[in-house]
Formats: sequence, structure tokens, C-alpha cells
Amino acid sequence: MPSNATVSVAAILAESATRHPDRTALVMGEQRLTYAELWEQTRAYAGALRARGIGPGDTVAVLLPNVPDFARTYYGILALGATVVPVHALLKAGEIQYVLRDSGAKLLIAGAPLLGEAVPAAQAAGVELLSLLVPDEKTAEIPVPRLEDDAAQADPVASYIPQAPDAIATILYTSGTTGEPKGAMGCHFALLEQVNTLLTDTLPMSTEDVILGCLPFFHTFGQTVTLNAGFRAGATIVLLPRFDPDQGAALMNAHGVTVLMGVPTMHIALTAAAAKVSERPPLRFGVSGGAALPLAALEKFEAVFGAKIHEGYGLTETSPVASFNHVGVEPRPGTVGVPIWGVDVEVADPLVPDRIELLPRGELGELVIRGHNLFSGYLNRPDATAAAVVDGWFRSGDLGTKDEDGYLTITDRTKDMIIRGGYNVYPREVEEVLLRHPSVQMAAVFGIPHETHGQEVHAAVMLADDAEPVTGEEISAWAKEQIAAYKYPRVVEVLDELPLGPSGKILKRELVRRRTE
Repeated sequence: MPSNATVSVAAILAESATRHPDRTALVMGEQRLTYAELWEQTRAYAGALRARGIGPGDTVAVLLPNVPDFARTYYGILALGATVVPVHALLKAGEIQYVLRDSGAKLLIAGAPLLGEAVPAAQAAGVELLSLLVPDEKTAEIPVPRLEDDAAQADPVASYIPQAPDAIATILYTSGTTGEPKGAMGCHFALLEQVNTLLTDTLPMSTEDVILGCLPFFHTFGQTVTLNAGFRAGATIVLLPRFDPDQGAALMNAHGVTVLMGVPTMHIALTAAAAKVSERPPLRFGVSGGAALPLAALEKFEAVFGAKIHEGYGLTETSPVASFNHVGVEPRPGTVGVPIWGVDVEVADPLVPDRIELLPRGELGELVIRGHNLFSGYLNRPDATAAAVVDGWFRSGDLGTKDEDGYLTITDRTKDMIIRGGYNVYPREVEEVLLRHPSVQMAAVFGIPHETHGQEVHAAVMLADDAEPVTGEEISAWAKEQIAAYKYPRVVEVLDELPLGPSGKILKRELVRRRTE
């Protein structure tokens, strides 16, 4: 039976502008924007886009770093009833072109620093391009219409257009590690229910909180947990357009950051940066997701900041949070907590693809998820959607266990597991060991094809700034003394830095490529 209910993700900003008009929504450098100012500017941006023919059902791609214009365009597009396609800021022209064509984008809005890739991508895809942040003195050199100019002349929209709960709000493209990237569709209801559930009892925040906005907003973690949840709470978000640990640590102190959200690589880098100075921010808690947080990194963070890290788990397809070590409950290190309210996370047999066969508590299998947070499917890919959502459960591709108390532990991605000589090696377990070496700050473990063993265990590490010099051979020999013979990495490469993706995850596929080419 059709529902008469209406919702809109744009209501997040609109409501906070009404309830907390004078509170600071965003800080970037010397710029401070209140909720009332940001919503007024957003309505002007929406008016400019409406004048260019954007309306309900249209799709608009956004290629921007973490700057105030991301919020203005994101909520402005949603206010019109259109769908937002946030594009990873590190993509090249050919990759952007693919996203534009696959999503059916009617328009691409790109920031000045990213126009070098955006211009050829839009031209190749035949998509109209608007710019943001192009300085006045560069307009002749960069003849792309500026959205700011349009907004200054436009009639602002009065408010947002209410949407059906299942209307598509966002299309987020997966990383494409297993083929072409797929557009995961998120509906207004799933995104709003995710935010409300997070704030109710998962990671409660209020108007008194200050969040460091270092997670990219084009990624599901930063977009939902930092931007949407932060604005829903009426909190202040301090923007860090490009992640730099020293700058991030300085901003945390300068603005009194109370909530820090990041992926493990960010927590590790910020811990090292904060240890260089004596000042500390009034941090209430940290949030970690996106990848497994090594126990050694968690312990160092808590020792430096005097605050707990609460680790959670989720995916783009789950909006993203599925489970969490809830704030207010002592976190269980090594786990990703319990399922959030209204969401089921269980363990199923990964070898049965056409149906869900749940396994008893404690057994290792594939994590499967169902609940209000599930995505609406992959755009124009019914076969991929049918393979991913079976019997109403989303198959995560992650291996893990669930204990008698309901706490989930992630062992590894099914695709990352290494099989050496018939034995299963879980990279996360080996990484935990390497990170306990006194000189190692970051580590990545991966499998390389081997004629005899099928796969061999390799590792790449980055040393701490103040570390004693150590060779890869010495680290390998040290690891050999810590874990079983089939697990330790035979080859350890010491790198100045590890390759990171747009969301801060270590790109293991890039490390594999370097070793196999």
C-alpha cells in the first residue's frame, strides 16, 4: 500500500537552521558560518540549480573537497528533490567520465582545484559543468560558469521539496576492487534513519560538540556520520580540506574538538602528531571505522589523548554503520561492537551463494546484514543487486564471528584472506603483530602468488618518525618469533609512506601491483 509519508535529507540542515540559527555550523580557517547563514546560502545555490533546469528525479555529480561549498551543493541538490552523486576527489578524468555516464548525471559541479580532471571528463561525457572557488582573476583562464555567480543572481528556493521515503537521495560508487565501480543507491529514509539511530544511543552528540571534519564528505563515512549526523545534532564541524596530521592536531587544540572521527591511518597519524606537543583537546571520544583498527594503535591513541576510541563497522551499502561499540558502554577492543538499533548482523556460510545459511555463535563466516540501513540496490545492475542481497540479507564479503554477547569481530575481507600452503592467513592478525614492533607506525599485509605455496605472505610498513632504523629483513625475523611459521611475512618492505585511497584506507591492491609487475 503506498505511503503518504514524506522525508528529505535536506531537512537535516533546514531544521537545524530553524532550531539553532546562531550556532556555528562550519569552521574553515578564519571563516565561520552559522546554521542560518549556511541554509540561506544553500537555498540560493538550489535556486541557481533550479534555474538551470535541475529538479526532482535529476542526478547531479559533485566533485569537491571538504569545504563549505560541499554542504551548500549537497543539501541544495537534495532540496530540489534531485539525487547527489559525490565523486571521489582523487579520481582521474576517465574514472570521472565513467561515473558521469553510469549515473546519468545531468550536471557536474567541480571545485577549482579539481577542474584539471573535471573539464575533460565532463566534455567526454557530454555533461554540463559548473565551477566553484575559481578566483576572479582566473575566470578568463578558466572559462567555466561559476555556481557562486549564478547563486548571487538567483531566486532562492523557499525550502526543500519533500520526497517519498524510498526516493533516491545519493548514489555512491564503490571502489571497484572487483570490477567496474557500482553505484550504490541510498534512499532518503535509510540515510535519515541511520542518522537518528546513531544520535539516539550509538554515538550521541549535541550542540556542544565540535567535530574535526577530516573524513572526506564524498565518502559514506564522512558524509553520513560526520556531516549529516553532526548537522542533525547542531554540532560544529571544523573542516580540514586535505588531511594533514600536524594541521589536524593543531585544529583540534585551537577549536576544542570533542569528537574525532577517522579511519585507522588517520588515528595513527594524529596520535603521532599530538605526541609532539603538550596541549590536548577536550576530546570526549574517538570513532574509528573503514578498516580494522590495530590494538596497538588504539592503546597509543588512548595514552596520548586520554579518550576512548569506539570502533564500528559498516559499508557503503549499509548507510554505512551496521554495528558499533556504543558510546556510554566500555568498548571491547578488537571488536566492532554490537548491531545498532533495528539492524541485524549475523554470520552465514560464505560457501553457499544462493541462500543464507546462518551459523552458530562463535563460528567463522561471512557477515550478513539486514535492517533499515540497507541500500536500495546497485544502479542499473539487477544481477549484482540480486547477488548482494539474498533472502533480505546483504552479503558483506567480510569474514568474522559473533560471540554470545552479540559482539562482532572482523577477521578480514574474504578477498584479502591469504591461503599459504593450504593454511588460511588473515592479514589483520599479522598486521596486529607488526604494529607491536617498536619502530613500526603503519603496516599492511597482503598475498603474492607463489609457485610452491600458492600465495606468500608479504608486508609493507612505515616507520615512526622517531624510530630506530630497522630493515625489512630484521622486522621479518622479529615477526617470525611472534607468530606461527606459515603466517609471518617472508618479505617486509620499508616504505616512506603507504599508498592511501581517497578515504584514507591503505591500498593493498597497489602494493600487490608493485610486487607483481
